[in-house]
Amino acid sequence: MKLVILDRDGVINYDSDRFIKSPEEWKPIPGSLEAIARFNQAGFRVVIATNQSGIGRGLFDMAMLNAIHDKLYRSLAQVGGRIDALFYCPHSADLNCQCRKPRPGMFEEIGRRFNTPLLGVPSVGDALRDLQAAQSVGAQPMLVLTGKGQNTLETGGLPEDTLVFPDLAAAAKQVILSA
Repeated sequence: MKLVILDRDGVINYDSDRFIKSPEEWKPIPGSLEAIARFNQAGFRVVIATNQSGIGRGLFDMAMLNAIHDKLYRSLAQVGGRIDALFYCPHSADLNCQCRKPRPGMFEEIGRRFNTPLLGVPSVGDALRDLQAAQSVGAQPMLVLTGKGQNTLETGGLPEDTLVFPDLAAAAKQVILSA
């Protein structure tokens, strides 16, 4: 099975230090939805793994998160794309849960649900915690320079085998060519 794991904020849509709290605040990064559609057309299962601590902080509730994701799904459908599964951690960092990236819990659950090892599976993120979570399960960490990505690159400390791309469209092109 061909699988790719994507972070949401900063990879698919613009990020905000104040969190994405409503469908109106969710705005796709140019080319990201088309990149997901290209993954789909190339036979990849596309999975989102996203920390959503705004829920745990009381900034928005599950109904609002679902409304945001409905906008994502509708926007993707308009360009012929889809998400095969969406995993999220609703906990704030102080709860010390196993599912919040950089911990591997969310990724381990993806492997269980899809009944596949994650060794070498492309995993695209814009923050160090995304890359660390990928590395912890043997997935291929890929950094995009959108969202927090440029700052993440400049700060350094990336996992040794991290691949770097300007955006999701460039990452998708490379992943598909290498498949």
